[in-house]
Amino acid sequence: MPAGGRPTVRSRRLGAALRRYRQAAKLDQPQAAEVIAAHQTRVSRIETGHVIARPIEIRAMLKAYGIDDSEVRVKLEELAKQSNRRGWWLEHAAHLRPDYLDHIALEDDATYIREWQPVLVPGLLQIPAYTEAVIAEVPDHIVPEQVADLLKVRKGRQAKIEEGGATYSAVLWEGVITHSLVNPEIHREQLSAILEIGKRKNVTVQVLPFSAGALAALTSAFSTFSFDAEPTVEAVTLENLRGTSVLEGPEDLTAYANTYDLLRSSASAPEASARLIRRVLRTSKEDTS
Repeated sequence: MPAGGRPTVRSRRLGAALRRYRQAAKLDQPQAAEVIAAHQTRVSRIETGHVIARPIEIRAMLKAYGIDDSEVRVKLEELAKQSNRRGWWLEHAAHLRPDYLDHIALEDDATYIREWQPVLVPGLLQIPAYTEAVIAEVPDHIVPEQVADLLKVRKGRQAKIEEGGATYSAVLWEGVITHSLVNPEIHREQLSAILEIGKRKNVTVQVLPFSAGALAALTSAFSTFSFDAEPTVEAVTLENLRGTSVLEGPEDLTAYANTYDLLRSSASAPEASARLIRRVLRTSKEDTS
């Protein structure tokens, strides 16, 4: 069983992959259980991430499911080995929601991260002052010690992008750029930071213009994650009033991958987006002079 008694992001990813391969092979759980000489309950718990499959079980299952690709086997065995690995973020776990921990774990594993944000600057692009200003508006009271911890976690998350550990793409609605939800000076600092981060080879920032119309209302903020050399979406997180939800179902993944492609293709190109941000910065500075 995963440490802590609850499925980890990695154990769920492993289980979801094995379930997809089983279903594609048109086998049910009792048949899969026969393959590994276990009770159906074990297969069920493996597929939900409550139990981590042993390497010998993974190999037997893949063989029965007609999967001969050694890269797939190695990937799933590595997921099994890493399912209980303690991430850097767990030292802050006392102050973080379990769903936020799941989001961070997905980021930490990802090779491609894509985000749509119609309201706020995404966390991976936020400067500390912007983060603090947003936290100050959160209805639930957060004590100063928690704020300091949250800032450390945000910095740890951003290291993934700063070090080139993932390809990062963000689409922001124009209102995120033009309408300041925080102190104007902090907003200007934040816009300058976005311009600098956008210069990195592994980062792309695009702005969806107001002229795109109702497209911005298509969906609330979400992030997609890929874990291989190809940018196939393998997990999605959604922000909501109660926290963050993780989606891993094939139909959900396809829907959000297509939605992100639509938003990205409708957004201004990175160069044009940067020009807009610089123009907003100039206007803001002129207004204060």
